[in-house]
Amino acid sequence: MRDLPASAHLPPPVTDAIEERLAERVIDSVVVHRGRYLEVRVETTERADGSRHQRDIVRHPGAVAIVALDEADRLLLVRQWRQPAGRSLLEIPAGTLDRDPATGAIEDPELASRRELEEETGYRAQRWEKLGSFWTAPGFASELMHLYLATGLVAAGHGRLTPDADEALELVRLPVADAQAAVERGDIHDAKTLIAILLLGRRRSA
Repeated sequence: MRDLPASAHLPPPVTDAIEERLAERVIDSVVVHRGRYLEVRVETTERADGSRHQRDIVRHPGAVAIVALDEADRLLLVRQWRQPAGRSLLEIPAGTLDRDPATGAIEDPELASRRELEEETGYRAQRWEKLGSFWTAPGFASELMHLYLATGLVAAGHGRLTPDADEALELVRLPVADAQAAVERGDIHDAKTLIAILLLGRRRSA
């Protein structure tokens, strides 16, 4: 079979015409629940053809997640209870962006990544690199997650930031190769952690 160029496997580019044809304009929005950082809305949208649709939307300020590697090339992971899943999950450190209650301003993801790494693992990083961003559940939620690589880890020491009161975390150090094998076996079930480990493996093999 003839090999195709890499570009042949890419999706077609999105043009303004396609966006215009698919776009939905919000014409009504009702808040049905407002929590500590989530807001649930029922939104009525209208398409270019005039058709209207009702959407259940979870408005979320966004989040950060961190691929933290120590000097022995081990991933710093945390195991914590996840009530919606009904079980504990092994995950990379992550957290929601804070929102200023007075102004509504949302925390800078770069600052949030440093805070979350220290809170959840007790470490700070000397080197940071942004790996990308992705929508976690675009079918119903507006959460955009920013993924960072953190290396040159040093213990935060006295005065370190600690997890929120409702978080019970166990720190797990896993060699990268073992983490990749866990993904292949289906032992890791958290989406952001799967993305992070697979992306890290791809970067190393490139």
